[in-house]
Amino acid sequence: MKTCRQITALISQRADRPLTRSERLALRLHLMICPHCREYARQLALIQRAAKKFEP
Repeated sequence: MKTCRQITALISQRADRPLTRSERLALRLHLMICPHCREYARQLALIQRAAKKFEP
């Protein structure tokens, strides 16, 4: 099982590159059990959506 630190790195990286199948699986499994990482993913998605509104 990956640590929260590793998972938050994957959450950030998935905006920049496609994750491997094993990374996607590890991310999905971790997010099922970790409310803190789910919240981090939710907040990052919110920030990314807001930033897209300001792109030219």
